[in-house]
Amino acid sequence: MMKIFISADMEGISGVATNQQLKTNSEYQRFRKLMTADVNAAIEGAYNGGAKEVVIADGHGNMSNILVEELDPRARLVSGNNRVMCQLEGLDDTFDGIMFVGHHGREAGSERTVISHTLAGICVNEMKINDRVVGETEMNTLVAGGFNVPAIFISGDDAYVKEVQETLPDVKGAVTKRAVDRFAAELLHPEVARKEIRKKAELAVKDIKSFKPQTVEGPVTFNIEFKGPQQAMMTTTLPTVELTGPRSIRFTCDDIVTAYKHMWGCVIIAMTATNGVLGSVNA
Repeated sequence: MMKIFISADMEGISGVATNQQLKTNSEYQRFRKLMTADVNAAIEGAYNGGAKEVVIADGHGNMSNILVEELDPRARLVSGNNRVMCQLEGLDDTFDGIMFVGHHGREAGSERTVISHTLAGICVNEMKINDRVVGETEMNTLVAGGFNVPAIFISGDDAYVKEVQETLPDVKGAVTKRAVDRFAAELLHPEVARKEIRKKAELAVKDIKSFKPQTVEGPVTFNIEFKGPQQAMMTTTLPTVELTGPRSIRFTCDDIVTAYKHMWGCVIIAMTATNGVLGSVNA
């Protein structure tokens, strides 16, 4: 009973080239449909490859972008934004593989990759796990490894695929567009991109026994550099967090899953602290 987990983001889906497409409401509603269609292509590929169960975690922005009424009915969807495990909510050791659909490059990882950032562009400048710089896909892959689940598939722009395959050379990569600049891309037609997603997802599942989980032994240390000193300072309300510079913090946990939850807590605090944690409170 092969079981596949999909973490879905929006910046790397077919058709996306600028941030405004994801923020202007009329454009955003278009791209919700495109995101859902890309995810459906990955679901179809997974089932064609032999999967018997697929769970998707919507992982972009408010984490409720995918249109459930248009989703492949064979799959289940984790939606909504109050999540301890962020983009991996629902993942456990019963899954056989994880896919990353529509993901993007890390902050400052490439001069080209489209809408690059690491988890929260408003506050995070760089993340390191045990002194290794990571983007979202690399970090989430290590957390999946904590559940003994290998990363088997990614989709996004060509610069993102190249970036991830530097550390995950065997992962199947579906290129949805050619990155030109952080806010420009040479786009494939969505149907062409979905055909590639479907094909590579199927190959990944058929070849799943060749993939090995990426693991990191504890203790696990995160170093996070924020964009503003107020963001770093406020995370030190957690007694486990050490300020290592005006905008930088460090903390250590016993294992990668605990460290991931701790990181997400720090990012939540940092996002809230951007304009003052009580800036809009009047009572």
